[in-house]
Amino acid sequence: MIRQMTVRELKEQLDKGTPNIVVIDVREPWELNVCSLPGAVSIPMRAIPARYPELPKDAEIVVMCHHGIRSQQVANYLERMGFDKLNNLVGGVAAWAREIDPTMPTY
Repeated sequence: MIRQMTVRELKEQLDKGTPNIVVIDVREPWELNVCSLPGAVSIPMRAIPARYPELPKDAEIVVMCHHGIRSQQVANYLERMGFDKLNNLVGGVAAWAREIDPTMPTY
């Protein structure tokens, strides 16, 4: 099952230093040049089929994009590939900029 995680929940997990959490940013490189979350692993959506084996199956994976649409599609794909600790970041980096870090550049 894919859990819908809010940006506030993710911030809380990151602030606590929750072990074994991996944030995957599936946006394109040009989008990452505008803004990104520190520590997020960049794997553009189109590269997921080739690169998903790099991801640890036992990790709590949070998939993020700009607004949460692409990340949901990637989470659905990863679920089909056998991952079961999946979270879609609701609202994506746009919600992070709006609710967590208003100084973050947006697009």
